[in-house]
Amino acid sequence: MKKLLTLAVAGALVATVVGCGNKTETATPAPAASTGAAATATPKAADTGKKPTIGVAIYKFDDTFMSGVRAAIADAAKDKATVDIVDSQNSQPTQNDKVDLFITKKVNALAINAVDRTAAGVIIDKAKAANVPVVFLNREPLADDMKKWDKVYYVGAKAEQSGTMEGQLLVDYFKAHPEADKNKDGKIQYVMLKGEPGHQDAELRTKFSIQAITDAGMGVEKVAEDTAMWDRVKGQEKMAAFLASSESKIEAVLANNDDMALGAIEALKAKGYFKDNKFLPVVGVDATAPALQALSDGTLLGTVLNDAKNQGAATTNVATALANGKTPSKETTGYDVTDGKYVWISYKKITKENMNEAK
Repeated sequence: MKKLLTLAVAGALVATVVGCGNKTETATPAPAASTGAAATATPKAADTGKKPTIGVAIYKFDDTFMSGVRAAIADAAKDKATVDIVDSQNSQPTQNDKVDLFITKKVNALAINAVDRTAAGVIIDKAKAANVPVVFLNREPLADDMKKWDKVYYVGAKAEQSGTMEGQLLVDYFKAHPEADKNKDGKIQYVMLKGEPGHQDAELRTKFSIQAITDAGMGVEKVAEDTAMWDRVKGQEKMAAFLASSESKIEAVLANNDDMALGAIEALKAKGYFKDNKFLPVVGVDATAPALQALSDGTLLGTVLNDAKNQGAATTNVATALANGKTPSKETTGYDVTDGKYVWISYKKITKENMNEAK
């Protein structure tokens, strides 16, 4: 009798252990993640069956163009990912802290609009150590930094293309309006409003806009140039200074973005331009909503569509693919991936005649 009782108790214990083992297996799918090397790894969203979380850091929220990109990211993520979008307040140390916080929260991927493109290497090192893929957008890291890890990607547009198109807009105007050459010397006397010093978009747009004019066989002469940091108010201030010192010489205004172009237009309005047949051609880049309104009003000659919608959508799609453990490609993102690292979104010249394409 005692022997039978002992066997019964032993059988019950075995059943209890097996039952608990089955329950643990279904309730906790990945217990190994808390031990060993796996403790530092961020699990792919596909492993959890949940939508991935993407940590997005924008260089500053009050940039008009990046506001459009930010909205496009949120819109594209609706059915595929959860996005946590933060303002880096135009401070690289602040952005680095935001990245640290995202990593602590165990996001599945990062999307970074760097404050300082030369600081991307630090962010990549942080991401690589935590095994969190990172997609940079709009501000291209240095080529050597892009090679640091195979889970680093970039989404943006080629700045030289936008500069070329800006120059072409002025060439088209001066060919159609020979009276715009006020001193009849066969040259375009221009002023340049530049973005952030050292920023690849500012440097390349400046260089290639002028090159496009000379490539068209037209002469060109710089009257003045200054940085306005992508900012509308600064653009207005710089343009007012140009007018105060050299108004009679200026025949055109080139701005690295629309906000600065719109600032220049405000300064020109204060001097009586855009009425009574007093006109000065101003061109910018981005095709923002305020710029399109200026095109409609006849104060902005032209702009170049910097496609915020597709930059935002591509960033979301690449980050989502990476978060789900997939390699970004045309099949996984809907966008061509060049050199295994880059998604390029093309620019387009916009004037009053085709502005609906930008809308």
